[in-house]
Amino acid sequence: MAEKEKYEESKLYRLRHSAAHVMAQAVLEKFPEGKVAIGPPIDDGFYYDFDLPRPLTPEDLDEIEARMKEIIKNDSEFIRQEVSAEEAREIFNGQPYKLELIQGLEEGGLDEHGEPVDEKPVISIYKDDTFVDLCRGPHLKSTGEIHPNAIKLMNVAGAYWRGDENKPMLQRIYGTAWLTPKELKQYLWRLEEAKKRDHRKLGRELDLFSVNEEVGSGLVLWHPKGAKIRFLAERFWEDEHIKNDYEFVYTPHIGKADLWETSGHLGFYAENMYAPIEIENQKYYLKPMNCPFHIEIYKTGIRSYRDLPMRLAEKGTVYRYERSGVMHGLMRVRGFTQDDAHHFCAPSQMPEEIDFVLSFSLNMLRSFGFDEIKAYLSTMPEKAVGEPKQWHDAEDALEAALKRAELPYEVDEGGGAFYGPKIDLKINDAIGREWQLSTIQFDFNLPERFDMTYIEEDGQPHRPYMIHRALLGSIERFFGVLIEHYGGAFPVWLSPVQVVIIPIADRHAEFAHGVADELKQAGLRVEVNDSSDRMNAKIRDAEKQKVPFMLVVGDREMEEGAVDVRRRSSERLGAMKVGEFKELVVKEVEEKATE
Repeated sequence: MAEKEKYEESKLYRLRHSAAHVMAQAVLEKFPEGKVAIGPPIDDGFYYDFDLPRPLTPEDLDEIEARMKEIIKNDSEFIRQEVSAEEAREIFNGQPYKLELIQGLEEGGLDEHGEPVDEKPVISIYKDDTFVDLCRGPHLKSTGEIHPNAIKLMNVAGAYWRGDENKPMLQRIYGTAWLTPKELKQYLWRLEEAKKRDHRKLGRELDLFSVNEEVGSGLVLWHPKGAKIRFLAERFWEDEHIKNDYEFVYTPHIGKADLWETSGHLGFYAENMYAPIEIENQKYYLKPMNCPFHIEIYKTGIRSYRDLPMRLAEKGTVYRYERSGVMHGLMRVRGFTQDDAHHFCAPSQMPEEIDFVLSFSLNMLRSFGFDEIKAYLSTMPEKAVGEPKQWHDAEDALEAALKRAELPYEVDEGGGAFYGPKIDLKINDAIGREWQLSTIQFDFNLPERFDMTYIEEDGQPHRPYMIHRALLGSIERFFGVLIEHYGGAFPVWLSPVQVVIIPIADRHAEFAHGVADELKQAGLRVEVNDSSDRMNAKIRDAEKQKVPFMLVVGDREMEEGAVDVRRRSSERLGAMKVGEFKELVVKEVEEKATE
């Protein structure tokens, strides 16, 4: 069962749906002339849209929340009742948004939240205390099942009725509700922690990257420190791929229209592609994906079963037209680099190749400090290309690999793309948020479209299997996740500056630079802060920049050829010989310690 379905069947979902009704009652008591729209549960909470006589203030939210707690203590039963359209119109007379929803229910095609449905739904209402709502449920038995100290109203935002900018702007009140006060407290802590870790905020403070409107929305400028981290991550990525028999390729940023016609992108993906440019009466498109180019490399020669599996990898920059409203820092951009790989193998090699690519992906993610990983297996949808046997074999191979890897997973029945089943790998970061990073995707479509073949032992051409693999996904998005996971305090091997040396007085500067030179010779990234600032100010500056090690040097250190070592965690390691400190840091770098 998919995560969404499990949530919709849970008590937490019913609790949040019920809390939305309680909030609507409290709002209408405060604003009797108010008009109500829709109020569904969402991830981590609920919301309700209102048409009110004036803008809401933070003080209003406090009053509404207090009244909600009183309503909860009344322990009113949630009573479901099925009604006719005529009865519903009478009940909601004077509520224009509800009347519009009733019309949609009566005619079929839309439910009470204005969402499309396949069949004409039953019209049902729920009553509790003095409030009645057009609603399909589900709800708790009574308001008393909501813990009054496990709810909180969060904020107000504007929302167009039915998301249509030509329709009225409503006020949307967001709230959250949990089973226990402890869970609410943990949730609020995560929100505060997420603000501190916001990659856009830390990107500015640590001088890692920027998005400049003079350059264009959704286009990332990598600053020296951010570029250094990217370089280090990519160098590790390259080394590991070489060790595991990948071949690197490089492909153009544009391709002829015919290529994208063959791949199907112009048929299925054109709205996410940029307008073509014309060169010598031929249309060329910026590439949204790397796959067709890798296929054309495969097809430059006659391939034998002895050549397989073939693993082609590329850090290829692609371009996708994202609407301005969905772009978000590094997480959603218009130009980004995919760490793509495409595996071409014989059907008989498929199980072993899936084992390989899954193991490789897991090891890479763990190297970056992501230890909590869960898989989601998406299977054959109703409409699919390829033979059913191909699908079942591929699904069996994916699931068997997950079992052999002893990786927790869920099956999303029918959730695969039309061209093949897939595994999505999702990680939990340091504060428990889930992020999707890696995808292992079968493709029965492109080998057919491009007429890919290889010569088997029988001397006849056969169709290879194709596996798409994005390990880190988008380098930009991965970097954003990495920033938030570590809160900007990167492990030593990835830190753009690993050591800051702080001389106490001017007379110690020469010794500090000598220590820096010795550490640099060992491959460490070192800076000397020999500014005129006080020592404590220099330490605070290094801590703000989240440098892993600070070395303070004064008269005693000069005499002993030592350094006074502090970690950014405020841990004092005390005096150490320079060589001893060098060994400590080099070891952490070599082991890729994630602290």
